Amino acid sequence: MSKTTGGCLCGAIRYHLNAEPVTVAACHCKNCQKQTGTAYSIVAGVPTDSLVIESGEPKSYTVPGTSGMNTERKFCGDCGSPLYTDAKAIEGLLWLKGGTLDDTSTLEVNAEIWCDSKAGWASLDDSLPKFPGNPPVG
Repeated sequence: MSKTTGGCLCGAIRYHLNAEPVTVAACHCKNCQKQTGTAYSIVAGVPTDSLVIESGEPKSYTVPGTSGMNTERKFCGDCGSPLYTDAKAIEGLLWLKGGTLDDTSTLEVNAEIWCDSKAGWASLDDSLPKFPGNPPVG
């Protein structure tokens, strides 16, 4: 595996991954819509212990998830780039924002999640599996 690296827009936060993503999804949840300012966010599910922050320290915004457990959204406090989400209801995975990777050429979306809250003007890919909320993992 080649070293997978990424970071925020301004470069204050840099990271690398020690494992490949286990899944890549288009997330249509309302939080991703508000965080990105568009219809959805491309998220790569990576093992929690595989993300290594090399420089900078992400800020955190915590919201209660639909499970009742917290969801922590990590972002750069300088440029505002969303970096990853730690949804406590999905143990062992972080949801890395795909656009923060230095090289996105290997990402292939394999599902659409939170389709029940899809923006009315957004289209879904007929070829992908769809889930009303969180995908089943494990």
